[in-house]
Amino acid sequence: MGGIVYHANYLKFIERARSAWVRDLGIDQNAMRAAGTIFVVRRVEMDFLAPARFDDVLEVETRTITVTAARLVMEQTVTRGTERLLQAVVTVVCVGPSGQPVRLPLLLRP
Repeated sequence: MGGIVYHANYLKFIERARSAWVRDLGIDQNAMRAAGTIFVVRRVEMDFLAPARFDDVLEVETRTITVTAARLVMEQTVTRGTERLLQAVVTVVCVGPSGQPVRLPLLLRP
């Protein structure tokens, strides 16, 4: 049975949605990188609820669950129409040039 989206591709889908979400908040990730700070994924939990098929039109919704000075936890849902295909919880942190944790940008902090 072919035509089902490979499971690892969902990571790409939710990554693109997170990048767009951060951009929509007014955070310039290129400027962050130039200043020596980047976002990194610390943890991902994914529940595959139904398969996506090639040529499906998918949407990804991103919402904040928890924000601290140094950590952002988001829930991301991939849907096809009204059907939920994937539910993910993603923890993101920022790191500096040597990989040490640093505070999140002000626009994200509580």
